[in-house]
Amino acid sequence: MKLSVILVSYDMARELPRTLCSLSRGYQQGIEGLDYEVLLVDNGSPITPEDSLWSGIDVPVRLIQVENPTSSPTRAVNIGLEEARGEIVCVMIDAAHMLTPGVFRMALGAYRGFPDAVVAIRYFYLGMDEQTTSVHNGYDKTVEDELLERISWPSDGYRLFEIGTPLRSGAMLTAWLNKIGETNCVFMRRTLFESIGGADERFDLPGGGLVNLDLYKRAVEAPGVTPIQIIGEGSFHQLHGGITTNSGGEEREKSLESFRRQYRDIRGHDDLLPQADFFHLGHMPTDASNITARERKKARSRGLL
Repeated sequence: MKLSVILVSYDMARELPRTLCSLSRGYQQGIEGLDYEVLLVDNGSPITPEDSLWSGIDVPVRLIQVENPTSSPTRAVNIGLEEARGEIVCVMIDAAHMLTPGVFRMALGAYRGFPDAVVAIRYFYLGMDEQTTSVHNGYDKTVEDELLERISWPSDGYRLFEIGTPLRSGAMLTAWLNKIGETNCVFMRRTLFESIGGADERFDLPGGGLVNLDLYKRAVEAPGVTPIQIIGEGSFHQLHGGITTNSGGEEREKSLESFRRQYRDIRGHDDLLPQADFFHLGHMPTDASNITARERKKARSRGLL
């Protein structure tokens, strides 16, 4: 088997059908004949996901339920790794993310030139601002549903760029060549994932704390790998009540400080940004996917440029 997607879910009955659709054979382009599996690892949802959520979608789902789940997804990720049969694994620690249609094609294509690649897909929010801000300005699931209906998703998955905002991590502007500090969709060889010890289960805070950034950093910095960022493809976060992504203000800052403190305790430093040089691979599928132009236009409208 070529690819295993490890998809960790908790209480996402609304979001899962869209996520799984974006992983399907009918949506992902240029993957004819791809032998792959989607390991849906349910981390103790109040109502276990039923296959009716994806029965009408051409996607090879295998549901795995975590026994004695915790509030952190780290063990769920490692259970997925243990079950994975693919030569390459794609880790999506938050199952609320929808992909653009060329993610599989571009990511797997990277391995033809760089056999030991670690491939990162850029993180976006659905909505016209980062959700840490937009949820306090009226953005909710109803608005999000309306946006997706407006672009007739999933008929053209690249239209997600028209209703999304890249994760900026405090930067004023974002360009495709900026180094990615966090991704919710990262590809690596299963042997590499095993060699770095999978997800570190010491990250046991609700939501996993900074385990997502830690996993990505350790994979990118592993000896012998070639870090690659994909241009023109994205992973779009749906609103679902995440610990930090859908909170703000003092509550979010308290959570982030506890996450940073745990990271320091585990790693002994505060350096979360991967220390590696990246190759870039990709295309620009639509005008809206030129995030540099979009961000500059938005900045001008706010009088920042």
